[in-house]
This record gives sequence, C-alpha cells and structure tokens, in this order.
Amino acid sequence: MRLDARRNRDLLLATARDQFARHGLDVPLDQIAKEAGVGNATLYRHFPTRQALVGEVFANAANLLAEASAEALATEDAWGAIECYFERILELVAADRGINDLVTRAVPTASGLLGISRRNAATVGSLVARAQEQGTMRADVVTMDLLFMFGALCRSLPAATELRPDLWRRYLALLLDGFRTRAGHPLPVPPVGEERLDRMFAELWAADTPADTPADTPADTPADAPPSAPPSA
Repeated sequence: MRLDARRNRDLLLATARDQFARHGLDVPLDQIAKEAGVGNATLYRHFPTRQALVGEVFANAANLLAEASAEALATEDAWGAIECYFERILELVAADRGINDLVTRAVPTASGLLGISRRNAATVGSLVARAQEQGTMRADVVTMDLLFMFGALCRSLPAATELRPDLWRRYLALLLDGFRTRAGHPLPVPPVGEERLDRMFAELWAADTPADTPADTPADTPADAPPSAPPSA
C-alpha cells in the first residue's frame, strides 16, 4: 500500500472509531469520510461495506471481551466472576456507544465479530450454572433472564452516563441483587428463549436503520462511484 493510501486508511479508522464511540454504529459513512477529510470514493476503496469498517474498528474490542470472558471463567468464585465480568463490559459500553451497539444489537455480519454474542452467552451460561451449583444464584433463573435484563441496562447507558458517568454501577448492583439466592421470590412467568432474544435485537437494529440504507450494503453510495459496485482499488 502506498504511503498516502496507508495514511488515508489510518485516518478513516481513527475517525470512524471516534464517530462510532460518540454516536453509535449508524453514523452515515459519508459523515465519516467528511470528518476524515477524504472523499467517499476513498472510503469505499478501503472499506467496501459498513461491516468491513465496523470489523476493523472493533477488532480490539472483540479481543478485550474475549479476555474478560477467559478471566471470568478462570475465577473460582462464580458470583464474584459474574460481578467482575459485567463490570468490565459495562465500563467498555459506557465509554463507547459503538461497543454498546455491538453487544446489544443484532449487528449484521462483520469480519471477526461473528462470535461475540455467542461467546458472551456461553460465558454467562457457564457462570450462571456454577453460581447455582455454589448456591449463590437463585435456582429458578436461566441464562436468558440475565442477558435480557443486561441488554436493557446497556441500552439505557447513553442517557444514564449523561446524568453521571458512574450511574450504571448502581443499577448493575440492583440488577444482580435480584439474581441472588436470598432474593428468592417466585417468578410469575417463564423466561424468554434465546431465539426470541435474537429476534428482538434484530428488530431493534432494523428499526434504527434507515430504510434506504440496508445494513448489508454500503449505507452511503459515493457520488463518483459506479452505481453497481464500489470504486476499484
């Protein structure tokens, strides 16, 4: 890659990272190009789709989440592991709206990010099972109960952090207290199934995505690009 092309690519990544962090994953791609000081055609030469750009920007975030998962699973005290695991995720989510979208919405396929939601669900499932075996988590809850409520808490974070950056810690503590053994009140209805949770997040994504910019195609077609394909390399 030529030096100027490498510079443009790095600039686009840095700009996208900043824009996603501040505004979430639905930022128009032409806005990213404009903020980076390059043309739309340059953006699409390096990142033909939104998914390609998202995958590059959040590759490190995926690694951080994987590290948090491995550390939690290696901790003997399951309840302590649950607290630390969700605290680490919420620290990331509270500081970055893009990561918030990544962990709470059915984001279209992005390179390197396919396994995030499944890895998170598997980690939480293992921790829930161990905490129940150790007697610290009530026996009548399932993994989807925790994921459902955690997702709702994550989606409220942008508003909460505007009030106070650490406000999420209060509500995480309240949420987790409801799962402790001593909470013990009978639950009135059955839990949501995993497939329904996926569908809910998929519908959330569809509702937030403009109708004329489907998530599996470039959201902003550059004016100087051929109509049938992004500009050639």
